[in-house]
Amino acid sequence: MSGVLLGAVAYDPKVVTIWTGFRAWLRRHDLPFDFVLHSHYERQAEDLVRGRIDVAWHSPLAWLRARRLADAAGVAVRPLVMRDTDRDLTSVVVVRADGPLAGVPDLKGRTVAVGAVDSPQGTLLPLHHLRGLGLEPGTDFAVRGHETGVGLHGDHIGGERDAARALMAGEAAAACMIDANHLLFGQEGTLPPGATRLLTRTDPYDHCVLAAGPSLAPEHGERLTALLLAMSGADPEVRRLLDLEGLTRWLPGRESGYAALTAAVDETGFYDEQGRITAAGYLP
Repeated sequence: MSGVLLGAVAYDPKVVTIWTGFRAWLRRHDLPFDFVLHSHYERQAEDLVRGRIDVAWHSPLAWLRARRLADAAGVAVRPLVMRDTDRDLTSVVVVRADGPLAGVPDLKGRTVAVGAVDSPQGTLLPLHHLRGLGLEPGTDFAVRGHETGVGLHGDHIGGERDAARALMAGEAAAACMIDANHLLFGQEGTLPPGATRLLTRTDPYDHCVLAAGPSLAPEHGERLTALLLAMSGADPEVRRLLDLEGLTRWLPGRESGYAALTAAVDETGFYDEQGRITAAGYLP
């Protein structure tokens, strides 16, 4: 097919519904478009850099890896668009409201529950934040991971939910999760109302990004970007797709919100400078 081939990770059955809808809409607006699904982000990042797909709906961790792989291969990748809901997010470290912990130093010698090993928001970023506050994970406190959906870079929130459950069960003194999931877990009852309080919060960071690879024709990249930025929730069909994908509008992609995750990747040795997977025991 001569056009745009997008890669997306099948972290949930709704991914098929979402991109089938986008495909139909984009084709009606004269953009040849199709998509393929990946079982994990590591394969998707490699396929983008090698030109097997033209664009990729990337997690923040996949975006960092794609950049490193592309630099090592001497090719270019670039951000096209991101959701308005992907900008300036935070993760939180929460404790039981009835517990004795008053501040971050009180975590010393205790256990902190996190999400999957490859979750930016549930593991890498909050642990980086605690490291910056003077506590070394695995040395000053034990880390209890919850390896649900490994390879999905935290898009499957089961690991964060399990971390919340570990906190409530008394198996951990604190739990890490993205702020939105802290609210969600309260609404669904995983964290009963009033049962937790905030110990600390990360600095803002950016999340997912639609990334262009070296095989994307410039005219197709311009057309895809223009169409997505022009999508309006006033159109009922578009509104349904935006709701499913969790945004109200697309915004231009940017690279400024990934500094903390880059530091976390380097601190933990998750990837090397060439984008090779170097995290111990990580098998997506």
